[in-house]
Amino acid sequence: MEKLVNRENYLLVKNYLAILHEDGQVSEKSVDRYRFYLRHVLLWANETPFQQAHTIRPSLLAYVSQIETTPGQSLAGETQKKVIEQARKLFEWCKMEYGADFRAMPIAWIQKLKFQKKNFAQPDEDVEFVTLEEAITLATLPGEPGDLAHWRDRAMIARLFLTGERASAAVTSPISAINFDDFSLKQWPELGAKTKNRKKATTYLLKIPELLEIARSWDEYVRANLPPTAPWYASINSQWGDQTLTAAQPGENRNIALNKRLRILFNQAGLLYRSAHKFRHGHAAYGLLHCQTMADYKALSLNLMHESLEITDSIYVHLQKEEQRNRIARLSAQPISMPNDELQQHLMNLSKQAKLETINLLAKALAD
Repeated sequence: MEKLVNRENYLLVKNYLAILHEDGQVSEKSVDRYRFYLRHVLLWANETPFQQAHTIRPSLLAYVSQIETTPGQSLAGETQKKVIEQARKLFEWCKMEYGADFRAMPIAWIQKLKFQKKNFAQPDEDVEFVTLEEAITLATLPGEPGDLAHWRDRAMIARLFLTGERASAAVTSPISAINFDDFSLKQWPELGAKTKNRKKATTYLLKIPELLEIARSWDEYVRANLPPTAPWYASINSQWGDQTLTAAQPGENRNIALNKRLRILFNQAGLLYRSAHKFRHGHAAYGLLHCQTMADYKALSLNLMHESLEITDSIYVHLQKEEQRNRIARLSAQPISMPNDELQQHLMNLSKQAKLETINLLAKALAD
């Protein structure tokens, strides 16, 4: 097995297959097939003990959907199904045989290990937003020295989550539009930013240190090497292995090129690909989880360049820019909470699945 495979996991799989064969449940030929399927499970878990399998990201379902037998060729749907089925049976056996060791593994999680073809046919539609953990993983991927394109793309990932701006605005935004000293972003068409319906607003960045660090470092680099009017997501020339920045203005399909570059990073991180717009959804979802008052919700709505949230239309007037800035700055430091007792009681009565669907729905409504 590959050197990063957890030895205890490997021994569990070996023991599981041996017992199946010894009990006469499967033939030697079937054991070989099961070993092939479970090899993918071992590689997915990597060094993480199976006892913590339910915490691994990407999920097994997402991981299996990205396995390629040859470049551009995914595992057959039936093979993906067999991998998931064998993983479920393995974990059921582990839970039964080693109950004390696997106490933390939820039975519900094991039962949800079921292959559904539709989930793999259109992966972008399944996952509503990029989580903070995924954004940090992508933004902090190691790169080769001198690979400016890799650095730039990781910085853009950080920026998209921090700002919640649309991809078309982000790739056309000039260096001068963003200010990491006061965490402001001028989404102004007159500066070149292509906003939806040419709407103009000054918005603010979330204060998430891990993402700010990578975005700020790129910002300092482009400011030192390009004029203020040059795109922050700068074009890069590559010649004889050397990469250099250019001040060239973005083309009409710059946001399409961005999504192609993001796909590379998602593959490197072993994460299910999501488009640039899903980072906007992630910004909205993160904000929703940390808002404590209706004023916070209003500030988040304004930061996404919406006139209002329906829930706040009849309650709050337009926030002043300084109050908006302060509330957005405080969101990252606030614990996850509900805005009032009535709403909290309502949400508490929802099932877990309904709560997740509510978060997805609100995030999507904010981001679209």
